[in-house]
Amino acid sequence: MHYLSTRGQAPQKRFTEILLGGLMEDGGLAMPVQYPTFSRADLDAMRGMDYRQLAFAILSRFADDIPADDLKALIDRTYTADVYRNTVSGSDARDITPLYTLESDLHLLELSNGPTLAFKDMAMQLLGNLFEYALAKTGAELNIFGATSGDTGSSAEYAMRGKRGIRVFMLSPHQKMSRFQTAQMFSLQDPNIFNIAVRGVFDDCQDMVKAVSNDLDFKARYRIGTVNSINWARVSAQVVYYFKGYFAATKSNDEQVSFTVPSGNFGNVCAGHIARMMGLPIRHLVVATNENDVLDEFFRTGVYRPRATAETLHTTSPSMDISKASNFERFIYDLTGRDADRVRALWGEVDRGRPFDLSDSGLFGKVASDYGFQSGSSNHAHRLATMRLAQARWGRAIDTHTADGLKVALERREAGVPMVVLETALPAKFSETVVEALGREPVRPAGMENLESLPQRFEVMDADVAAMKAFIAQHAD
Repeated sequence: MHYLSTRGQAPQKRFTEILLGGLMEDGGLAMPVQYPTFSRADLDAMRGMDYRQLAFAILSRFADDIPADDLKALIDRTYTADVYRNTVSGSDARDITPLYTLESDLHLLELSNGPTLAFKDMAMQLLGNLFEYALAKTGAELNIFGATSGDTGSSAEYAMRGKRGIRVFMLSPHQKMSRFQTAQMFSLQDPNIFNIAVRGVFDDCQDMVKAVSNDLDFKARYRIGTVNSINWARVSAQVVYYFKGYFAATKSNDEQVSFTVPSGNFGNVCAGHIARMMGLPIRHLVVATNENDVLDEFFRTGVYRPRATAETLHTTSPSMDISKASNFERFIYDLTGRDADRVRALWGEVDRGRPFDLSDSGLFGKVASDYGFQSGSSNHAHRLATMRLAQARWGRAIDTHTADGLKVALERREAGVPMVVLETALPAKFSETVVEALGREPVRPAGMENLESLPQRFEVMDADVAAMKAFIAQHAD
């Protein structure tokens, strides 16, 4: 398997060559030259597999330059009940991603039982093991430079803490995460973890990660890698749970399933798009946004209009407070028939702060007909109402982002088609809004009862690329 860039001006590479990096040399995102596909016979054989077996069946197609025994060992070490043990629903942790049925043809796929109680752990724990494996081969070191709107940061830091040869520099928007999310990151005292609170919004953080990744000399000199979902390895690892969820929600591979995915940076639902392209019988991929509805606007109108910092709202589902969806470029690359010149031109407009409009191009009609995308949005009042509904009707406490997804799923579900909502996080991460909705504190897994009272270690900085490079240079060796 070889990988090329969405912008068409970077050499093709193998999986291990793109594993530790972020953007390709031309500023594009890595994509497989072609998607591996699974036949009906393949799906029949996969239906009885557990999570580890499914992960190997899928990831061995993407990472075929890692010896099979090594890849299997990494997967088996990652996806264990000891790592994904934080289930609060009574589900069997050995199932890794249990399917929780609310009612007939309406389900939650539990993705938040990992160390940081968020779906990001599903890929990040594997990424940590892959990074350590790749670095051990050469004795090299890696400085991870990433950005988070709330959950990526803690997932990355918990996956990389104590890893030999790895340092993590993680940007987050200052005072715009929940108290739990903030404490989960900033309370880490590991010497290889550096938390930087940026005066601005997530998009400012993400822009700086891209700026540093595009400085090829700096990137090479300081061995910069990334764990954001621009990293192909992370997106490909997320493909696995779509297959797991599909098999859990159906009895036969003749059935179709729809997935509703709370979306900010488009990485999670991009993995669903990839699963569909690989042959998984997905009817619809429903993109659910919060008040920062850039993606919903595109899927309704064909206009992609990223917002400026001042227009990006701070909401009670803060991990989705994103107005520039990095992984969206991967979908547009497929939508245009893999026309790298056109993608490069479109993102040239985006980089200049301008929208692009595909409504009259003939491509917009394919978004739903050929790729199965739908969308919807939610706001704070919807969030509270949906959290109350989930508790009253199904006895299930959910977090704010999952509430955004469930709200849109209830609008988009079809009779006879299972609808699977991807759980984003456990409600403990957003206790302030849970209390507002339900009048009580959410259940916390053991060991996290007093997280916010722990000492915190972080730097506060402006959104200044030069200052950020200087900080990395100072602490990178």
